[in-house]
This record gives sequence, structure tokens and C-alpha cells, in this order.
Amino acid sequence: MTGLLTLAGLGLSLSVDAFAAAVCKGADGERRDVGKALRIGLVFGLAEAISPAIGWLIGKAAAAWIQPVGVWIAFGLLIVVGAHMLWEAWRGSRGTLPSVETDEAARKHAGALRLMLTAVATSIDAMAVGISLAVLDIGIVSACIVIGLVTTVIATIGVLVGRKAGERLGPLAEVLGGLALIGIAAAILAQYLMG
Repeated sequence: MTGLLTLAGLGLSLSVDAFAAAVCKGADGERRDVGKALRIGLVFGLAEAISPAIGWLIGKAAAAWIQPVGVWIAFGLLIVVGAHMLWEAWRGSRGTLPSVETDEAARKHAGALRLMLTAVATSIDAMAVGISLAVLDIGIVSACIVIGLVTTVIATIGVLVGRKAGERLGPLAEVLGGLALIGIAAAILAQYLMG
């Protein structure tokens, strides 16, 4: 069995994208206490814990397929979510937002969907790691638990950091958040293209 410290290091390295995305989520202007930040952290942690298990199940047979496609899926999702954040910031700055009474539920639904898509996009790399864990015959249950817990803690901290940044930056925070997600997407693609 792989050591706990090694798995924690793996979880830490996989949670970097989740941290950046969580900072963006925390900076979006909504009021969040520690409980709400923890719930957002749990979404990221759960996605990060499930992805290696999926990759592990796919195993060696799909290793050649999932790695190139996974990068493009992550890139696409992060671009779409980041562009949507920029669109919402631009639309809001032009005063064309619908009334709060009629669209509060739709806004919450869109926010939850955006959170889930971001969590999935930032966890695609963990799926490829899961394939590696299967090849190396490493226990997937302990790996998923440690990766999920580390990501939950890191993402929760990210939301709290982002909340403070959002209070200081105001409406600019959503623009910066969208740009940060697009930057993460570009970094993922650049890393893939450079080998």
C-alpha cells in the first residue's frame, strides 16, 4: 500500500486547480460563511475523489484514449465556465439582469450547475491518475479518500480566500474569476501540448 504521505502529496497536487476555481467561486460576490464554503469544498472534494475511481475502473484498456480526450474535455469545460462568468459580469455591468423575483431560482440553479461543471473540469486530471493507480496496482479506496479529503480542505480554504478578495474587488472579482478559469484551461492545454 502506498504511504499516506505520498497519497496526501498526490491529493495536494491534484487540488491546485480546485483551489484556484474555489477562489473564483468565493470571489463571486455571494455571502458565504464557513459552512457554505465547506459545502463548496465538498463538491470539489467529491469530484476529485470520484474521478480516480472512474479512471481506475477504466484501467489499462482505455489509458491511451482517456489521456488525450480528458485534456480536451477539461479545457472545453473550463473555457465555457470562464466565458460564462465573463458574460455574466459584462451583462450585469450593463444593467440588463432580469428581476430578482422571477429569476432567483434560475440564478441559483445556474450557479450550482456552474459549480458542478467546474468541479468536474478540475478533476479530469485525477481520472488519468486513477488509470495510473490501476496500472501500479495501488489501493484505490484509500487513494480516493485521501485525495477527496485533501481537496475538500484546500477548496474550502480557496472559497474563504476568494470571499475576502471578492469583498475587496467587488464586481471585478467575477471578471478575474472568469479569466483565471480560462488561464487554468490554457495552462492545462499548454502542458499537454508541450508533453
